Amino acid sequence: MSCVLPANTPVEPGVPYPLGATWDGRGVNFALFSANAERVELCLFDAKGKRETSRISLKEQTDGVWHGYLPHARPGLLYGYRCSGPYEPKVGHRFNHHKLLIDPYAKMLVGTVKWSDAHYGYRRASPKADLSFDRRDSGPVMPKCKVVDPAFNWFDSRKPNVPWNETVLYETHLRGFTMRHEGIPKEMRGNFLGMSHHQIIDYLKALGITSVELLPIHAFVDDSFLVDRGLRNYWGYMTLNFFAPEQRYLMTPHLADFKTMVMRLHDAGIEVILDVVYNHTCEGSELGPTLSFRGIDNHSYYRLLPDDKRFYINDTGCGNTMDLTHPRVLQMVMDSLRYWADDMQVDGFRFDLASILGRELHGFDQGCGFFDAVRQDPVLNRCKLIAEPWDLGPGGYQLGGFPPGWAEWNDRTRDVVRRFWRGDEGHLPELARCLHGSSDKFEGSGRRPQASINYVCSHDGFTLNDLVSYNKRHNHANGENNNDGHHNSYSVNYGQEGPSADDRIRALRARQRRNMLATVFLSQGVPMLLAGDEVGRTQSGNNNAYCQDNEITWNSWNLRSVEKREFLHFVQRLIKLRADHPVLRRRYYMHSRVQSAVTGFHDIQWVSLNGGLMGEDCWQTDNMRCLGVLYAGDVEPASHGQAQSCGDDTLLILINGNADDLVFTLPKPLHGKGVWRCLLNTAKPQETEGAVQIETGKAFEMEQRSVVVFSLTLAEAKPPPGPLLIGKRPPKP
Repeated sequence: MSCVLPANTPVEPGVPYPLGATWDGRGVNFALFSANAERVELCLFDAKGKRETSRISLKEQTDGVWHGYLPHARPGLLYGYRCSGPYEPKVGHRFNHHKLLIDPYAKMLVGTVKWSDAHYGYRRASPKADLSFDRRDSGPVMPKCKVVDPAFNWFDSRKPNVPWNETVLYETHLRGFTMRHEGIPKEMRGNFLGMSHHQIIDYLKALGITSVELLPIHAFVDDSFLVDRGLRNYWGYMTLNFFAPEQRYLMTPHLADFKTMVMRLHDAGIEVILDVVYNHTCEGSELGPTLSFRGIDNHSYYRLLPDDKRFYINDTGCGNTMDLTHPRVLQMVMDSLRYWADDMQVDGFRFDLASILGRELHGFDQGCGFFDAVRQDPVLNRCKLIAEPWDLGPGGYQLGGFPPGWAEWNDRTRDVVRRFWRGDEGHLPELARCLHGSSDKFEGSGRRPQASINYVCSHDGFTLNDLVSYNKRHNHANGENNNDGHHNSYSVNYGQEGPSADDRIRALRARQRRNMLATVFLSQGVPMLLAGDEVGRTQSGNNNAYCQDNEITWNSWNLRSVEKREFLHFVQRLIKLRADHPVLRRRYYMHSRVQSAVTGFHDIQWVSLNGGLMGEDCWQTDNMRCLGVLYAGDVEPASHGQAQSCGDDTLLILINGNADDLVFTLPKPLHGKGVWRCLLNTAKPQETEGAVQIETGKAFEMEQRSVVVFSLTLAEAKPPPGPLLIGKRPPKP
């Protein structure tokens, strides 16, 4: 659908709300915020977006919002803005009416940024740098905004509303996940409709995934320096617009592509969570291009140095920082989130560098305007909210510092799991805290284990396969002389850098991959799996593949090898084990305050090699690399201090990080006898559930570098009357 208006199109005053271009069935209302502009012009284009057909000066201004109404406009109309005002970088103003600007509220973009010097508000060759002024028209090399018709029939589709404690996250790149899938039509690969293909949905369901977390799908740009190298912005963390979906992910020029994907995933019971970037934009530093916000109202949208507003506060490391202390910028972010949660029906958001969003002028603040706005919002406070709890600014590391209602990527779990299984000493107490759901970080603010998003790998860093195959990063393809990416990933290659034909090395690598995933999925909190880790996806040692839109990053769907199929089956078993046993995903923290009336076991207790409670000496020994954690599944705290059944069995998880076998005495209940049935053994992944059964109080020979899960089956016993409420609390790790 296209729309072209004649040059003499009449303009009515319109209204200042809603912001953006809104079609009401008769015409289109345009509204743009700029507190400091002296003039705002609406620029209309032909159907191909190549020729500017008219400029309409918006005469009406209400509370900093410029607005006008075109009674004959309709969906398909292409437009942009030009803003006139002072060009005074030293006081924070960078208006340049020669530059065509993207509407911050545009719901669809057409065309791409075709890099040239015309994109910059200053003359790049001038010795005055950004203090100079450029008069070239950027319109011909800029994408155009498109008026959309938001209508879509959702039929009876509903959001799955998966409880936090039942959530299994799957972080994936929308394009890379489907590009090599031969069962998907070529035209659907790499886009929203490809992600909604039944073979993809069937795969996710069979794996046990409840929620897909998609890397950024907001409109973004390929940085000019990447284009010069023949590369692309693959991850998408350089946002151009917070409302429009990225064009490369659309098969048709309609928002229905995205909505269809969401609807089909929802119908399968799978949630959609978006990775969003509200901390910075693609306009970069003072030497960056003028594409949207900078030319609309630089002083309002960005945080500037107080003593020289020519320069930007750069707490993001990307050249600029959005200023959410400004009410209109906060409004834009809130409007964007509500748009995706309501109109587009997504289930939640993962916020990139989320500490930025909590920054007031004095620093990070749990009571900042953004957190308060989200908490009271009737739409957003029901969404899943996940923070990447750090930025590059002062006091930017805020793990555990976000308010109730938020979950956080727990990089402490990531690092300790890697270091423990690599063989580093002194990490047993920290591993126990992670297994417990990091209560030391989250419980103090009233949050529960579900605040901890546990993972061992994410898009940023090595894949799980590469984590056990490379000692060093191999990022040469990025064109930065291998100087980019994390320099210390706590990885180890077990004797050979990269792929190996040595069966011993391959077997050890596979076991360690199983161990790390088992540790994550057996921890309290919410597990997250990086797409492809379940089948050994490799990036050939690249731990910063942000610019690799090719087979380095695309998922391989070749499952012909026995090794891949076996590992996939193990991950399916692991996820199902978690789903089958609520004790592995409790909604509250356990502190050994409640005992089972049946077995005498505490709700949680840490088990030593002799089957008893771990003492302080165990926690203080640096070379101690084994432990057990027991969950009494038949107790749950309730009101009035009474213990009650939670409908689960008692589980015992044994972890041996040593390079030698050892013997565990399996705990014996205080009342009666029983049998420990083996549910999972990472040293013997093909062993069926219940194939090994050992009487309580007997010895179990445990292989080196392994995780074993047992379930308790009790023989008939006569426990004493009434629940045992408070027992002697085992030492804390």
